[in-house]
Amino acid sequence: MRFLSKNSKNLILTIVGLITANIVGNFLFYRFDLTHDKRYTLSKTSLQIVKNAKEPLYIDVFLEGNFPAEFKRLQNETKQILEEFKAYNPNIIYQFVNPLENPEEADKIMESFLQRGLTPVKITVDDKGKQSQETVFPWAIATYKDKSTKLPLLKNKIGASTEQKIISSVQHLEYAFTNAFQKITTPKKKKIAIIKGKNELPDIFKADFLKSIGENYFLAAFPLDSTSVEPVKIALALKNFDLVIIAKPKEAFTDQEKQVLDQFIINGGKTLWLIDAVAIEMSDLNKTGSSFAFPVDLGLNDLFFKYGFRINSNLIKDIYCAPIALASGQKGNETQYEKYPWYYAPYIFPNSKHPIVNNIDGVKLDFGNGIDTLKNGIKKTILLQSSPNSKKVGTPVEIDLKIVNEKPNAKEYIPGNIPMSVLLEGNFSSVYENRVLPFEDKSFKIKGKKTKMIVVSDGDIIKNQLDEKGEPLELGFDKWTNQVYANKEFLLNCVNYLLDENGLINIRSKEVDLPLLDKEKVYENYTFTQCITVGLPLLLLLFFGITVLYLRKRQFGR
Repeated sequence: MRFLSKNSKNLILTIVGLITANIVGNFLFYRFDLTHDKRYTLSKTSLQIVKNAKEPLYIDVFLEGNFPAEFKRLQNETKQILEEFKAYNPNIIYQFVNPLENPEEADKIMESFLQRGLTPVKITVDDKGKQSQETVFPWAIATYKDKSTKLPLLKNKIGASTEQKIISSVQHLEYAFTNAFQKITTPKKKKIAIIKGKNELPDIFKADFLKSIGENYFLAAFPLDSTSVEPVKIALALKNFDLVIIAKPKEAFTDQEKQVLDQFIINGGKTLWLIDAVAIEMSDLNKTGSSFAFPVDLGLNDLFFKYGFRINSNLIKDIYCAPIALASGQKGNETQYEKYPWYYAPYIFPNSKHPIVNNIDGVKLDFGNGIDTLKNGIKKTILLQSSPNSKKVGTPVEIDLKIVNEKPNAKEYIPGNIPMSVLLEGNFSSVYENRVLPFEDKSFKIKGKKTKMIVVSDGDIIKNQLDEKGEPLELGFDKWTNQVYANKEFLLNCVNYLLDENGLINIRSKEVDLPLLDKEKVYENYTFTQCITVGLPLLLLLFFGITVLYLRKRQFGR
């Protein structure tokens, strides 16, 4: 080594160091996230799910093209999160595509996208007072083997600014992609029973929701009314399911049927109750202009009371409500419609940070009822509640469409903040504790496994509308007002939370802090801002260039 010059020694040491670092790097892998909110740090759940892709998993992201700066931000954040997934599994292959790149095929592609449910968003771009319209497809499609699923990238929150929508969307990215990966890479395991035999909501009006949950879970209709014939056999069969969905039953439950449901819950089964405590339908109002709302006795009050809640036989009237469209006249052969506030349709924006409702848009309820929670040692979390300007209306009561012309007095709309959906978690006690059993069951338990249930005081929350051909529309879309509500997202989150074992739903609680420009200040100081962002880097580059040139001349000029 003594024959080598100092520079040669340094070169050899550098090469050896690089080779050593490369070898160590092949055995040790770590990603450094220097953001203060750790937005690029994937959760353990995401890492476990992404490892399921043993073969190439292709992702087409339609965020490419000429669109506003805010959507460039969403595009960059989407690239970053996909890079993180790819770093942990090279089978993740993604590309950004501009679906409208070819103007000649734009209309054809637009139509095919709409048929697949990939709705575009019209964005107004404001550049120094000049406004223009841009079409953006904030969607991605993930494909694995013969399975594919679409995932929305934009949280289209009503009333929010574009910047607020982008922040909300970025917070949702990890969950959106991880959930999509799980759908197409993980085989179905959990089983859901859809209760039948209680004159519940017809399947055609639950079709979109059932189709959506059918992507992740096994579904089966369950004839609860068969309990009258073979109660023990029916009770045993129901225990093979993981979740029971009871959607808007209209007939009272018998004691035998309640025992079957009770023992399902006591043995750890999950339940989603979508219950109307008052009978009134919008279709009745549309026919005659008015209708009476009557209390409904489903025979479940003792069951609910034991579990720790009560659905009241009242209606919630809310100033913050969804609109309805009513015919206002004729224009030629076409009927003209106008939007009016419908105070019996609370438009609920959840303010809870619980993962079921965190970062979701408004949920619409129709003729919902108030829920009381009771103390019994069961943990209760309010998921949906009416606005501060809402009140309870006792029943029976006549409901008339003329109320759309009312000018409500906010002082009369009290007490407000009335619970309308509650999550209950814990070890429930049987309603038949210290009571004679409706039928003999040797496996009967008084207290059982820890479990969860969600109750919503509106059976119509799951109801999708039908198009002109009688085909189901997407849940949450109102064809009369062209508004989209978050009913579908809320119910999907409910099901995923109840059946979630790996904590996927908890990713929805992730908070991201995106610093955004103050546009007004930028406009006020546009020239100065340009000088700082463009001119200053050039001046610094020139300064360092001259400094380096001067030092080199000084060193080698001797």
